[in-house]
Amino acid sequence: MTDFAGPTRFNHVAMSMPADALDEAGRADICAFYAEVFGWEEFPTMTEDRRRLVMGVHAYDQFVFLIAADEPMRTDPMDHFGMSVDSLDELDATLARAQQWQARDDRVRIVGPQVDDHEVLQLHSFYVGFLLPLMVEVQYFEWAA
Repeated sequence: MTDFAGPTRFNHVAMSMPADALDEAGRADICAFYAEVFGWEEFPTMTEDRRRLVMGVHAYDQFVFLIAADEPMRTDPMDHFGMSVDSLDELDATLARAQQWQARDDRVRIVGPQVDDHEVLQLHSFYVGFLLPLMVEVQYFEWAA
């Protein structure tokens, strides 16, 4: 057995995008959506026009890193990364905020919500995408008693 000093954990997701998507207007749209729906905050000291945008995800060591590239990443429509919430109410509130954005901006994509029944676990989820190459899957794990 391998001896580990401690468990590893995810701390960021990095995506490459076209430089035009990271201009002032693009960054403003991205920051506004992800701040309102998820509570993410731009790290302004990391921002470089048409080059880089970094958004903190509730902790200094958890972030989404967007970088301009001549050949940005290509993804399938359902490619995603996951975020979890602590309650069904939080999942529903996050979905409602995404739906409010979708009502005024047709660039927002929402898939779901859905519930996958695994007997010992009810996995509640939905997907939302806005301007980034990857969608975000939001999940709530409801464990059986």
